[in-house]
Amino acid sequence: MTESLVEYGPRRIIITVTAIFCALLEIVDSTIVNVALNDMKGNLGATLNEIGWVITAYAIGNVIIVPMTSWLSAQFGRRNYFAASIMIFTVCSILCGNADGIWQLVFFRFLQGLGGGALLVTSQTIITESYPPEKRSMAQAIYGLGVIIGPTLGPPLGGYIVEHYSWPFIFYINIPIGIVATLLTLQFVRSPRYALKKAAKDVDWAGIGLLAVSVGSLQYVLERGQEDDWFSSTTITSLAVVAALGLFFFVWRELTAKNPIVALRVLKNGNLRVGTILSFILGFGLYGSTFIIPLYTQSSLGWTAEQSGALMIPAALTTAFMMPFIGKLLQKGAKQQVLVAIGMLIFFIYSFWGYKILTPDTGKDAFFWMLIFRGLGMGLLFIPITALSLSSLKGQEIGQGASFTGMMRQLGGSFGIALITTFMAHQNIVHRNALVSRISADNPMVQQRIQGIQHSYILKGMAPDNALKSAYQTLDYMVMKQAAVLSYMDVFLYLGLMFLICVPFVLLVKAKKAPKISPGEMH
Repeated sequence: MTESLVEYGPRRIIITVTAIFCALLEIVDSTIVNVALNDMKGNLGATLNEIGWVITAYAIGNVIIVPMTSWLSAQFGRRNYFAASIMIFTVCSILCGNADGIWQLVFFRFLQGLGGGALLVTSQTIITESYPPEKRSMAQAIYGLGVIIGPTLGPPLGGYIVEHYSWPFIFYINIPIGIVATLLTLQFVRSPRYALKKAAKDVDWAGIGLLAVSVGSLQYVLERGQEDDWFSSTTITSLAVVAALGLFFFVWRELTAKNPIVALRVLKNGNLRVGTILSFILGFGLYGSTFIIPLYTQSSLGWTAEQSGALMIPAALTTAFMMPFIGKLLQKGAKQQVLVAIGMLIFFIYSFWGYKILTPDTGKDAFFWMLIFRGLGMGLLFIPITALSLSSLKGQEIGQGASFTGMMRQLGGSFGIALITTFMAHQNIVHRNALVSRISADNPMVQQRIQGIQHSYILKGMAPDNALKSAYQTLDYMVMKQAAVLSYMDVFLYLGLMFLICVPFVLLVKAKKAPKISPGEMH
């Protein structure tokens, strides 16, 4: 019989708040940096290629540690490991803010990613085990607040800090939260006793090595592929081969090892298998749409980071408002698959809406209701998927299951962003060529447009030949802008269709019921 980790009263509230803050710390930090890259670039004298490593290094550290969190919790005790992860994250935040060179910052970001990966998955496990089984849907609703709101909070918060202070403060804001979270963890979080510490000789060192090499290589390929022109780069090709071989040998090793670092056998659970796939799709949509909207509003509409970040706040508030209601629906017996299918349908409506309203000068008001739908869709997806994944797991399996869903959500986001950037680069060329083919110098309308632009430049005091040259450059810029907008429209359309196609498959899923709870276990 395993020890019960269920908490009640104020103690449960403190543990829940601590875990949510830690999850928020990790997720906000993965997106807050995006809007500060330009300032970092100038301040540290880095190239565009080098500054991209600030995001890549964090993601690689993150995705390496996530599958190992359950094992590390067992090895060192959950409370100790969780507190140590918060400390690593907080100390690395100080070091990142004080970095005086680009590669120093990249190294500290990698270490920060190793600390941060544990925060997300361990928070989920702590919250799940602190609630009795009949209240776990509500627990996932509360945890979901951090995961869904985090990516949305990052850009506006980062924009505000960069505009009013300086980039190191995006790291320094973690310090007070980290200190409070560490103290609360040491005081209130309990470690389960169902796991025994392994001696050094029993540790699956080969599994750790294969996991770090394969997942790290895969994350690098996804993060840097588009910038390095994919398989025309020797580095990308080599690392793709390393990732494929590494994952093959890692799976083989974990299925045959006596004490595997990642318990792949937990995937025998049908609910977890389905939940893992759905988590990947959720990550694809969540991070993909969080990435695309600020990109469009800033590059095509000319908004500031603060303005584009603020645009996402109503959607986050909608999700936050919905979470408790969805938790209650699940507690009353609503089918998880049906809620996920409705969420996917709403996400399709949001994406199709985006496809219809995007133009080179769409107004701010046009986004409001569309993003409210995004908030509704995300609320209906996150909690039922997590609840479905962990519903029939117990004891140590909960931590192992949370590790899988966490890793797949992260990888889904990386795949989503990598595919979107590649697809957009391709579509930009296609749309530009199509638009240019329609612009003929003999066309009277084209001539009239060029003459009109030239005339406006002459009125501003420009010489006629320079005005004509500038008119052609303006026309070229307008073509590029239109091609970019058409590419954004394509992304919205195909992202929506991907979710729509998943709806019938989700409805066909037959979930196993969680074990029945006896009246004596109820509270």
